[in-house]
Order: sequence, then structure tokens, then C-alpha cells
Amino acid sequence: MISISIVEDHDQYRNLLVQVIQLNKNFVVKGVYSSAEEALAEMPHNQPDIALVDIKLKIQSGIDFVKQSKSILPYTQFLMCTSYQNDENVFSALKAGASGYILKGSSFEEIHSAIAELYNGGAPMSSFIAKRVIGLLHGQQANPNTFGLTERELQVLSLLSKGFLYKEISDQLSISPNTVKNHCKNIYKRLHVQNKVEALNKFNHYQTNSASYAFS
Repeated sequence: MISISIVEDHDQYRNLLVQVIQLNKNFVVKGVYSSAEEALAEMPHNQPDIALVDIKLKIQSGIDFVKQSKSILPYTQFLMCTSYQNDENVFSALKAGASGYILKGSSFEEIHSAIAELYNGGAPMSSFIAKRVIGLLHGQQANPNTFGLTERELQVLSLLSKGFLYKEISDQLSISPNTVKNHCKNIYKRLHVQNKVEALNKFNHYQTNSASYAFS
């Protein structure tokens, strides 16, 4: 039997996961929790084989939960629940110690398959996320010129450095101007700057240093 615990703050989806797991005679529900705080307090007493964890919990996130649980749940594997498979949070959860994820809205067959795959040594995830994980293992994330930005954020920042306006960037990348603005807000936050000028100064500084290092 594969023992499974659930950490999900949405009542309806949490109950659905319980029902789906109970459909498989090889699975048993070992604990059900509505918050990371409750799970941290109770799950170490149960030590499930697999914990299904919602990434976006209300107080502590599922990512924080995984980080804190790795030492106290050494034999538990973490399968994240997410609404978007290409969400930056998915990659962050995998870096924190999760081993795969399922999409909310998956069929019960897909959920069963993901649980079985994880239990048998696999890592259920999309090719997009798998590629990023491989990149991390190869040291690509160590490049200081990425600043911890996503590929899309780097594209936006690069176009800003070339003098493109929000509307022009939205046309270039086939996204809305509002999405461009949201990317810029994330860029400023990640770079610890207040505005576009400071962001571009930081970007251009690292680009110059990178070029100097490459030809030294």
C-alpha cells in the first residue's frame, strides 16, 4: 500500500483528492491537512510515502512547507499540486525538494499515475520544467547575468535595454502591454531596484562585465 497525505487549503479540492485516492485499492489516505502549519505539526507522526501539497497555501506556502519538512520527513516524497505547469513556483518547489507535480483539474487516472510514478522512482513533470531542472544540474542557473530572472523576464529586460516601449515589447513578444508591465514589476523586485533606469543600469553593468571577462 502507498500511504498518502494531503495538504490543501481549498475544501472542495481537498475532499476531491481524498475521494480520488480512495478509488485506488493500492492507496491509503494517512492524513488530511488544510494548512502547512497543521501539516508540520501532525505529519511527522504519520510519515506518509507521498505528500500531495498545494503550492499556494494561505499562510506558509507549499514551497516553504517542503523546505521545512525535508529533515523531519526523510522518507516522504512531495508531489505538488498547481494550476499552471509552467509557473515559476513549480520550479521553486522542485528546487526546495519536491519530486514532481500534478495539475489541478487532472483526471483521477492522471493523479493515480503520477502517484505511482513518483513512488516507483519517477518524477512526474512537464518537459518544460524537466529542461529547467537539467539546466540547473548543468550549472546554467549559476550564470550571474540571469539575475534569477525567468527567460521571459530576460527577454523583456533585453528589449527595454534596446529602447523599446511597452507597446513595442508587447508586439515583439505577442503579449499584452499589461503583461509587460507585470514582468517589469517582477524584474524590479528581483533586481532590488525601484525603476526602469536602475534596472537597465544594473543589466548593462553585468553585460559589460560579462563581455570583458569573456575576452580577458
